[in-house]
Amino acid sequence: MCGISAYLSHAREAGSPEQAKAHAHHVAAQLQSSLDVIAHRGPDARGHAQNFSAGLGHVRLSIIDLSPSGNQPFHDENDGIHAVVNGELYDYEHYRAQLSSEFKFVGNSDCEIVIALYKHYGLSFMSHLRGEFAFVIWDANRQQLIAARDRYGIKSLYYTVVQGKLLVATEIKSFLAFGLQPQWCVRSLRDQSWRVESGTFFKGVHRVLPGHYLICRPNEKEEQKPYWDLEYPDKFSKDTRSGEEITQGVRERLLEAVKIRLKADVPVAIYLSGGIDSSSVAGMVAHLMKQGTKLGNEPNSVPSNMKCFTVQFDEDSGADESAIARRTAEWLGVDIHLVKMDEEALASRFEDTTWHSEIPLPDLNGMGRLALAEAVHSQGIKVVVTGEGSDEHFGGYIAFRADSLSEPDHSWPALQMADSDREEALQAASEEVKYGIFGDYSETVPSATKRMLNHSHVTSAIARVGSMPFSAWTKSYGDGTPETGLIEGFDGRVRDNIIKRWHPLHTAQYLFTKTFMPHFILRYNGDNIDMVNQVESRCPFLDHHLTEYVNNVPPSLKMKYNAKEKTFREKYILREAVKPFVTDEVYNMSKKAYMGPRRFWPGGPLHRRIKHLVTKENVENLGFVDWEATEDAVEQAFNKQEPLALRRAITVAQFIVLGQRFGVKRAGGKPN
Repeated sequence: MCGISAYLSHAREAGSPEQAKAHAHHVAAQLQSSLDVIAHRGPDARGHAQNFSAGLGHVRLSIIDLSPSGNQPFHDENDGIHAVVNGELYDYEHYRAQLSSEFKFVGNSDCEIVIALYKHYGLSFMSHLRGEFAFVIWDANRQQLIAARDRYGIKSLYYTVVQGKLLVATEIKSFLAFGLQPQWCVRSLRDQSWRVESGTFFKGVHRVLPGHYLICRPNEKEEQKPYWDLEYPDKFSKDTRSGEEITQGVRERLLEAVKIRLKADVPVAIYLSGGIDSSSVAGMVAHLMKQGTKLGNEPNSVPSNMKCFTVQFDEDSGADESAIARRTAEWLGVDIHLVKMDEEALASRFEDTTWHSEIPLPDLNGMGRLALAEAVHSQGIKVVVTGEGSDEHFGGYIAFRADSLSEPDHSWPALQMADSDREEALQAASEEVKYGIFGDYSETVPSATKRMLNHSHVTSAIARVGSMPFSAWTKSYGDGTPETGLIEGFDGRVRDNIIKRWHPLHTAQYLFTKTFMPHFILRYNGDNIDMVNQVESRCPFLDHHLTEYVNNVPPSLKMKYNAKEKTFREKYILREAVKPFVTDEVYNMSKKAYMGPRRFWPGGPLHRRIKHLVTKENVENLGFVDWEATEDAVEQAFNKQEPLALRRAITVAQFIVLGQRFGVKRAGGKPN
């Protein structure tokens, strides 16, 4: 709902009082400039707080408590603890009531509970936060800065050190105002370790990882620590619950997760595609409204007042789901807005989507998401409820099929199958996942890496997303594989669980939730893109009360295999839980990933855009990409509609956009 920028000085300027004052003015101007860069995230108010050691800045999109009392930074009554918060915190009424006798609340903002909880619980307060959030606290009493991010990475948070200051901000581009001169981190680009570790593809620029907090004091090095992680049961333990009990447990928790995300002092809408995730959210919202739950500030709780927004691609693109979404909307009796996206509309948003997401993803669905947010904003709506996170937690990706069968599910004996049936299905699924829609594939993964991954089938599909043709000189950074970089980015406890405790399907879900989801889906198709048009997205499938329950559902109830018919039923337990809220068409539909069109012809809008960006001069100015291989990829992508070549061409073009707009110098120390 907002944007934040903060700094912690590691050394005070020596010199006269006049020089110190001039320096303070200079840093204050830098802070304001860093907020200017992300001003689109918060057009309703701006605030800052500074002293000699630290500064906090905030731009606000007002959602809860629209009055000035909800403006930030927040301060405690002794003016010793200060905070800036981005996001929504649910259950805040409970904590306001609990802590009102010991903390003086200024307004009715949900985010004001951060300081109250910190003073009451100390660092353990983060386990009490529920929602989509990132924040920075400056405890002047202890000379301590604390920055944290929600459990799944719905909200972004980055940090770096520039000119003796630790900088923390919602988006990397804010660091430019403090003098950051970005450089490519070629090692992390080659082994793609930036997708799991805290480091980014810029040298010295880091992300606060999902479920982690950063802590730092003046003149000390910052340290990042986890406060939460995904857990799964031992694969040999039996689940004694009935299928009906588990179904009801999922339904109750999902309904609650949706319900608490409908509260706002502004209008709320729904993103609706043709799949079961967003359809079930829309169906549950309609159900809750019939029971009297208010949708944002809508005075009348009737489903006909609910607005859904759907991308409409060309019918022959293979990506259009608008017809199904329209039928769902008619069945629910809600209003639907179709946002037409042809190739020209996609191509025209290519560069802005890359710049705002700060993530290269070889797909075009981010451009559709940007257009959706534009349409929502034009209707005066500030909040949307979305379906992200369902596939990762309920076993929705086709890429999960092989891992769901690579070991028996000992936790659910009722669905045990003959080894011969399982092996036959596993062999077919293993071939299917090799060349998935997400990335490249390699047969040369080191044996040790395969063992660390317990021979996971899904790894290459996510570890090689957006693979590029690197220049030969980059081999000086080593020849590590992306799969190795991915698994070594986790700590030893996770690797031990993968080898000894977790079912392979749970391993696959963990890998997706920790890598692909926060670094791609939630940036390229989430908050960074929605907030370009001042739209806050809320994700009920990423409610930790729900996912902690779902993580304990037996694997064979997520990805269910019918040995007789030789068919898979992805997200089986979710389908059963939401059956009352979706059409029979959606309930019975096979999984289809939300992606933009993937076949484009020579001379079309996208080809022209890529050709404009991917020139020999621009590629060579990156310094780490081979021009001849890239030129061949562009040729293959549009003249032969080769999918992998298209992904490579798009990825290189996106890095060119990032390099130009961030002003990144050429890698390898070669002159421009």
